[in-house]
Amino acid sequence: MPPGKARKILKGIGVTPGIAIGKAYQVDRNRVAVVYHHLPAAQTEQEVRRFAAAVDKAEIDLQEIKSGMAGEFPEHVYILDSHLHILRDRMLYDETIRFIREHKVNAEWAVKQALENAHRLFARIEDEYIRSRISDVDYVAGMVLGNLTGQKAQSVAGIKERVIIVAHDLSPADTMQLQVERTLGFVTDMGGKTSHTAIIARSLDIPAVVGLEAITREVRSGELMVVDGTTGTVIIDPDEELLNYYYERQYQVEAYRKELTRCAALPAETEDGFSIRIQANIELLEEVVAVLDNGAEGIGLYRTEYLYLNRQDLPDEDTLFWDYREVAEIVYPEAVTIRTLDLGAEKLLTGLQRGNQTNPALGLRAIRLCLQENRLFRTQLRAILRVSAVTDNVRLMFPMISGLGELRAAKDLLAEVRQSLQEEGIRFSNPLPVGIMIEVPSAVAVADLLAREVDFFSIGTNDLVQYALAIDRVNEHVAHLYEPLHPAILRMIKQVTDAGHRAGIPVSLCGEMAGEPLYAPILLGFELDSLSMNALAVPRVKQVIRNANLEECKTYLRQALNLSTAEQINAYLREIAWQRFREDFEFFPAELGKHLDVDFIC
Repeated sequence: MPPGKARKILKGIGVTPGIAIGKAYQVDRNRVAVVYHHLPAAQTEQEVRRFAAAVDKAEIDLQEIKSGMAGEFPEHVYILDSHLHILRDRMLYDETIRFIREHKVNAEWAVKQALENAHRLFARIEDEYIRSRISDVDYVAGMVLGNLTGQKAQSVAGIKERVIIVAHDLSPADTMQLQVERTLGFVTDMGGKTSHTAIIARSLDIPAVVGLEAITREVRSGELMVVDGTTGTVIIDPDEELLNYYYERQYQVEAYRKELTRCAALPAETEDGFSIRIQANIELLEEVVAVLDNGAEGIGLYRTEYLYLNRQDLPDEDTLFWDYREVAEIVYPEAVTIRTLDLGAEKLLTGLQRGNQTNPALGLRAIRLCLQENRLFRTQLRAILRVSAVTDNVRLMFPMISGLGELRAAKDLLAEVRQSLQEEGIRFSNPLPVGIMIEVPSAVAVADLLAREVDFFSIGTNDLVQYALAIDRVNEHVAHLYEPLHPAILRMIKQVTDAGHRAGIPVSLCGEMAGEPLYAPILLGFELDSLSMNALAVPRVKQVIRNANLEECKTYLRQALNLSTAEQINAYLREIAWQRFREDFEFFPAELGKHLDVDFIC
């Protein structure tokens, strides 16, 4: 419990661990006020041309930023490419022109309407990563509106002092123009853990908190701030006592992080010799650097959806092949598990429009979509098989398999693709390890049957929790019921792990649960073969494992399985963490429910 007071404390989403202390620097993005104008019919085509010119100007500006950044941040240039795609995407470009022509309105108003439509579309998307891409659309639309109105956004490139940047939102282009040596940290109203801005912040290792909602209204430039990127806490105008506490804490956390980094490459082996592989989840090729830097032993889950987003058409086989090949070659000789497409049939997939689905999470998505869209699936399978001939570290994984029928249909199609490649004289690895994600209750129930027909299991706890507990993670009315430690979930993990091991296949766990240091002791108790998580979580989870004892962890798991509620299990784990792993958790009190107790003056 830190001593002292502050004018204000805000909680957001911590996206980069670490503590920053310094003066605030408000970046006024000067969001454009859009006014409605009805136009005479004769002026609509002129307005369309004015809009097109604004898009052309934005395109030139993005190309200039891209050219300037290519040398310093080559791994992030793809983000600017995605913005260039969005500029001409029908969701923004065609819709704006349609509004101008059909409603005879000014271009600014039409852009605003197209943007609101895009927000409604993205809000229906379940996947957090894809949903968060709306920030990219916002940024691109803001550039076009700025060109239409002549209002230019403030640049972050000209900051002359070491500050904490405060903004409503920072675009990836903004983030790439940050002067790292002068940026102590940054905080934003908007954003989530998987936003592009968050990804870049992590790669730059700048303490950052996003999703604060009102930070731009709460702090003034020059005001002293503390940013705790680990807990997502932002403290405004702390008194001397509280400030001294955070200086000391900053020193301790940095020392601990350096120790974690120093040990990151060590194997995850318990005190009594049990080894478990710690791998990383990635969504973008550019995240592979963080995988290696944080000591992950390969990639346990490569989500392959990004290449299908924000495009005028579907990616071709060569595009997929080169992306997968680059990932596989970088992590070689460690394994990379490529999960086939796990998107729904929303409008993001140009050419696959199926209209709105009432319950997209229960609708045409993942393996169901792929089995129905044969051409799409074959293209991806061909690309993965071709990569398997280049490196021998590739594994293929089907998502959301609900039973034997779907699994066999997917394997049949894979066999057809193999046959096709063979007839064309194209090499591929045979056999290629093929596994499935266990993420729906029906798959848990028949795990023993599925285990006979695959090479590995990976338990996807994010979806498994949602489907098992009937909780929509994005519904604010029930999101609090999303409980990974629910007794039903723990029993399902045990059932799947036991079924896999009885069949002699390895079992991994790759949901968010895997990266929670608090959960590591009972996950060890399951005797899983590997855990796959956000790369940044790897060093801490490894550290907890190295300080653990398998036999003790089996006891923790047995005790947890005898408890009745998620609350009881959570409290039990926190007590274990504090009593048995205090050195690993003392710098992260929020994880143990030991929240800061600081007076709020505002």
